[in-house]
Amino acid sequence: MEQNGEDSHSSSDDYETAVEITPLQSQNNAKEDTVPRGKEQWQNLLAFWILGLTNNFGYVVMLSAAHDILSHDFTQDNGNQSSWSTANTTTNPRDCNTVSTGAVLLADIVPALVIKMFAPFMCSYIHLRVSAVVVLCSCSFAIVGAATSRTMAIVGVVFASAASGLGETSFLQYAANFHRNVLSTWSSGTGGAGVFGALAYAVLTSVGLTPRNSLLSMLLVPIAMALGFWVLLKHPHEPQCWTDCSNSCHVREEGERILSARDPPASLSLAHKFQAIPSLLRYMVPLTVVYIAEYVINQGLLELIYFPQEKMWLNHHEQYRWYQVIYQVGVFVSRSSVNCVHIHHIWKTSVLQWINVVLLLTCAIFWWIRSIWLVFVLVLWEGLLGGAAYVNTFYKISQEQVDDAHKEFAMGMTTFGDSMGVTIAGFIAIPLHNVICSLPLSRSHK
Repeated sequence: MEQNGEDSHSSSDDYETAVEITPLQSQNNAKEDTVPRGKEQWQNLLAFWILGLTNNFGYVVMLSAAHDILSHDFTQDNGNQSSWSTANTTTNPRDCNTVSTGAVLLADIVPALVIKMFAPFMCSYIHLRVSAVVVLCSCSFAIVGAATSRTMAIVGVVFASAASGLGETSFLQYAANFHRNVLSTWSSGTGGAGVFGALAYAVLTSVGLTPRNSLLSMLLVPIAMALGFWVLLKHPHEPQCWTDCSNSCHVREEGERILSARDPPASLSLAHKFQAIPSLLRYMVPLTVVYIAEYVINQGLLELIYFPQEKMWLNHHEQYRWYQVIYQVGVFVSRSSVNCVHIHHIWKTSVLQWINVVLLLTCAIFWWIRSIWLVFVLVLWEGLLGGAAYVNTFYKISQEQVDDAHKEFAMGMTTFGDSMGVTIAGFIAIPLHNVICSLPLSRSHK
């Protein structure tokens, strides 16, 4: 654990690299330092938790609903949840959808991947970006909830992906202007999105709401994001700039802090940003490998691990939903633990996650695991590993990137790593689904 003294010294050093202070301002700042700032700090921590929660909520819900979205019943929904059924297991003993949930995964990640590829190189107009995220998130729930065809539903998923990708890049870059502890609460919030998103969808559909109405009820989420950002969060001083993306911003008022050429979003030139990418590969590559394994499991294998003997209390759709809930519980726990447990070698989580792939792949093919509870345990472990890899990667960046300008760029660029991993997993999941579904089951499993 970091000592408080080290934290304050580090944050002071980081601040001084970005700010020039006049004698008059130095006196004012010394006076400011005597003012208790506990309430503001807690507000910012809570605000970043809410932003993490709401930013990932739509992304998670779309993946939890993937099995339903690809079902014929989704677009033919007549408002009666009891009319939902799984496929004909007589002719299709594996109860496969005709299309893999990997298709929804790709729709839910490729737009985010494209945005994360370019956003770190663009000017960070944070208020404009957040406005776009709120609008995109609202559209995603409305379009999928009102979908009359599979294509229309997929378009709604694309909107959710764009919102999540733009939000993650923007909020993580903006976090460089705050104490590093906001990274912990942001990560915890993204983990909470997994739990609350997957759980909310599973519970709402279990108590009688149709999947479509369940999604429409979640239009409150973007409202919560807007309140968290514009009402709760205490924004740092925002100087008045005369030129867009200029390398020097000046404040007109006497006695206020002056941001010089070290303003983080503008201090690195495009050439310097490209030069910094190779140094970020030590963060991005292990994160990418973990996410490939993680989402091959989630969107390529879990829908194929079906326990017909449990259908009296959990049908196939419900089994898949609860796999997602349990996975997200693991993610939430590990993403909330970075202040207690630090993992310095992220590659270890990659190795352990690929062991999970082997176990669950053989289970999907041979159905050798006879208890759904054992699969629940493996899925929980998978979530713990994935969440730990994510939060510890960004925590390492906050510790090792001492220059504020590089830190902000590193935060935004490294998000490309997890999206690349998810995208690769989506392309693996679709043919994997088709191959496994074509395999016969032994007579003892029918």
